Amino acid sequence: MGDRELPTSDIQHPTSALLHLRVAVYIVLYMLAAGISAPAIHWLGGYLLGITLSQLVAALAANRIALRIYGRLRLADVGLKWNAASMRNLALGMAGGMGAATLVLYPPLVARAARLVPTSDAGARWDVFLFTFAALLAGAAGEEILFRGYGFQLLLRAWGPYTTVFTVAAVFGALHGMNPHSTYLAIANTTGFGVLFGCAFLRSGDLWLPIGLHFGWNFTLPLFGVNLSGLTMKLTGRTMEWNAGSVWSGGEYGPEGGVLTTIVLLALALYVWKAPIRTQQSEVLPCAPGSLSSS
Repeated sequence: MGDRELPTSDIQHPTSALLHLRVAVYIVLYMLAAGISAPAIHWLGGYLLGITLSQLVAALAANRIALRIYGRLRLADVGLKWNAASMRNLALGMAGGMGAATLVLYPPLVARAARLVPTSDAGARWDVFLFTFAALLAGAAGEEILFRGYGFQLLLRAWGPYTTVFTVAAVFGALHGMNPHSTYLAIANTTGFGVLFGCAFLRSGDLWLPIGLHFGWNFTLPLFGVNLSGLTMKLTGRTMEWNAGSVWSGGEYGPEGGVLTTIVLLALALYVWKAPIRTQQSEVLPCAPGSLSSS
């Protein structure tokens, strides 16, 4: 599909200037919602919940308000319909994300380039496991609803798929540059994930596939005892110690800062292209989903 303007709905034909204004309003709505929710949730639930749940709350609020202002639409209409196709896409996304993370971390263990060692902390606890599961799911959903939701879909109309996917991915990667121990390679890899998640939306036409990919990756890394985007989450009572250098391990940032992730991103892109995804229709973006279909 060429880098051209995508068709708008038969009812509304907003100009490019109006589309950009709506995106600006969407960003302001998110910032206001995040500014209100983040301190309260951080105070109630701690740091991890503060940065994940508040992002989900703010993203949902920004999408909900923008959809009501500009189209009298529901949250489901931005690509969040829940049906059999949604469940399938979410499951395929989670399988792809978890498989990709395992492909990054398991071979070094087999090759003895890394090993799992016990930590001084207590072993795995179900309450911590479930809390982290819920927090990471909220974080992945929040980021995808924000970055691939209403604003992203409007930009697809104004800029076309390639400019939109790569520009939003660059912003996605740059914002992760503020995470602890971030490096240039970590930012590049995170930008690559942003491109992949944007293409996943174009492939499925819904947000469930990118949410599944994002969450599957994020949840698997702590299971191996490695850092996630510079953050340490202790789930299993074990940590992964590397014999290889930081260019492979990603150092303190975690595997997302290493070249193994760069390589596996290509395999994950092939998976997104070939997986038996069910295409759906976003009411905000009435273009033909499945533009990246293998068929």
